[in-house]
Amino acid sequence: MLIECVVNVSEGRDEALLGRLAATAGAALLDQHRDPDHNRTVFTLAGHVDLVADASRALATATLAHLDLRRHSGAHPRLGVLDVVPFVPYEPGGRAPGDLTAAVRQRNRFARWLGEDMGVPSFLYGPLPGGRTRTLPELRRLAFGPAPGGLLPDRGPEQADLRSGATAVGARRVLVAYNVWVSSAEVARRVAPLVRTPEVRALGLAVGARAQVSCNLVDPDRYGPGRLYDAVAALVREAGGRVEGGELVGLIPESVLADVPPDRRAELGLSAEATVESRLPPNQ
Repeated sequence: MLIECVVNVSEGRDEALLGRLAATAGAALLDQHRDPDHNRTVFTLAGHVDLVADASRALATATLAHLDLRRHSGAHPRLGVLDVVPFVPYEPGGRAPGDLTAAVRQRNRFARWLGEDMGVPSFLYGPLPGGRTRTLPELRRLAFGPAPGGLLPDRGPEQADLRSGATAVGARRVLVAYNVWVSSAEVARRVAPLVRTPEVRALGLAVGARAQVSCNLVDPDRYGPGRLYDAVAALVREAGGRVEGGELVGLIPESVLADVPPDRRAELGLSAEATVESRLPPNQ
């Protein structure tokens, strides 16, 4: 069993700076997905627990040192420069493990370090004490909101520094971040609520001169990119628009890709070279 950590930072335009951030993650870095319009980069880290723990802290330290939320603009919602840091149990070649114990342990250690050593407030998501669960959409909606429904940070100071903001630190199962490009922002915003299910989180976004239905497939073994693409395409046609392609954000598990017929992968923007397993070192 390995640990994956998918670090989302609020910068997607400065290639030189992103290269320096990527270098801090060392051998744990499997992929870097940069999006200038979202102004966001997703760094996929994976490996044995100690390797990923060290790499995630090094990347977080560099991100907090170099980015300033006050100068940020982009299509994607964000809490801070180090926006989202989820820890994920990963079994190469297998279906997504259901036991989150190791991921929760790493999440809690990272959030405590982030608050105590770096002075950054963090909100936890995934399993919480007392048998509760919090999702990332709930966290984004309620963080720093007014009482009685608003959330104060779980770790770190109660107020965020304007430069760094706050961080969502999670423990979750494997998900696939996948976007479907469509003909207009109006169509994207109309379709996104209709495609949402317990397995699909979706937003309709204007992204530069283009538009997309931006999705997280939270149970990709049951509801993968092919099924999502077809559902969006049908709804887009009903809305009088057209689909303009699919985009994988980051990497996809080999087991999820295996469910996509090879002759559809190019259409969906998928390939065997974009699997987690294809990027792992041979000894992992």
